Amino acid sequence: MKVLIVCTNHDSYPSKTGKTGLWMSELTHFYDTMTRRRVLVDIVSPKGGTIPIDERSFDLKDEINQKCFNDAAFLAKFEKSLSPSEVVAKDYRLIFFTGGDGGMWDFPDNTELQEITKTIYENQGMVTAVCHGVSGLLNVKLSDGSYLINDKYLTGFSHVEDTLMSFVSEIPFHLEDKLRERGAHYTKSMIPFIEFIEMDERLITGQNPNSAGKVASKALEELFEK
Repeated sequence: MKVLIVCTNHDSYPSKTGKTGLWMSELTHFYDTMTRRRVLVDIVSPKGGTIPIDERSFDLKDEINQKCFNDAAFLAKFEKSLSPSEVVAKDYRLIFFTGGDGGMWDFPDNTELQEITKTIYENQGMVTAVCHGVSGLLNVKLSDGSYLINDKYLTGFSHVEDTLMSFVSEIPFHLEDKLRERGAHYTKSMIPFIEFIEMDERLITGQNPNSAGKVASKALEELFEK
């Protein structure tokens, strides 16, 4: 069984000098949970190639981050991510969109990633995402023309969390608002940054970086134990 992890290529804010990109643990904690169960994992990004890391998230004191960045197999996939045109969607049972602010720029309008997501979902696969990565689901349409997330229960990075991270003026939109505009039933933890996931059939989403491992665990439970 194979799963596909989507990471951003976008690394800059409109006016802040700090670099954005992937939120590191949202990739590593999901990847580690999957590979410990011997699941095959590929990494794709909108343009392929290099994946920038949000400098605020680069933490090698995190044991799983350190484990992955000392692993040659992980680094080979991370440093040379696939481009969407190299992905055969029907080969995957699950797609996972990682977060980090960067994805808000290059996930929502990428039609190739939308098509891959639609194919996996309509082949009875799972669609999963965490934090700002949920923005990758905003414009995914199914074959009948409906939006994938319409009338679905899901979560994602909240207004409050964006505000507390203090980069709220830099991001292109508020994810919580856009999800509701698409007809999704948005839910969240009452306490910011607490692990929280939402599941609606074959759609599993996590609210914040602390939720990535839980999304992976729940997805494995669904894939292997049913």
